[in-house]
Amino acid sequence: MSKREDLIDIRDVSTAQYGLVYSEILGWLDLGHAAGADIRKVIEQMDVGERKPEPYYEVMYFQSMYKFVHSLGIGVHTRWRIKKGCDQASRHSIVLAMMMRTALRFENLQASVPFSWVTDSGFSAEDLVSDLLGFYRVIRPMNYFPLLRLISRQEALKRWDHYGPIGNYKNKLFRPMLFPDPVKNKSAKPKYGELPPFMKSIVPFSNFQGDTVKIVVDHGRHMNFGDLPQGIFR
Repeated sequence: MSKREDLIDIRDVSTAQYGLVYSEILGWLDLGHAAGADIRKVIEQMDVGERKPEPYYEVMYFQSMYKFVHSLGIGVHTRWRIKKGCDQASRHSIVLAMMMRTALRFENLQASVPFSWVTDSGFSAEDLVSDLLGFYRVIRPMNYFPLLRLISRQEALKRWDHYGPIGNYKNKLFRPMLFPDPVKNKSAKPKYGELPPFMKSIVPFSNFQGDTVKIVVDHGRHMNFGDLPQGIFR
């Protein structure tokens, strides 16, 4: 759940692991979602699987929400069996599909009762596009922030104060939700923008009829005790 006090100075954006900034290209960005730690975990599992002698290996992608200083959480996961020997482009496409499918289910979980009683995070305007940015920051690493036209913290505060908490605006698409400058137009309303070309260059995997990918768990749920799922109950 992003809060006004989460806004950070854009000078810190390249190294920040959490915080909130505003981009004229992508709208609000949650730097925790955009850090890509979830993507790195799947890539590492694939690298291990490719080194094993077995013809197939399994990878799990998950997203979780936490309480009590990241010590207790709940989340959703998917687990797929991958045929060994996929080229790098195919593996990246698979990871993107896992992330997108699971992220939508995770946001649905946050938006459901009883979680929606205590948080407005489900499908908050910044979540999905931040997840997608995190994917590209890991898969094709470079400093993308100069391309995204970030505005200063002072200017971002003006947007927040004009439009109100971003959790009030729901975005169920992997597209930017933009909040136009209220100084230029006091009657402006949020609107959808377009992803930049670099965030559309990889297509999520979709051929589940072949033997490249088999879905083992499509909509799992789990408890977290620390950073990793421990009590998997579906």
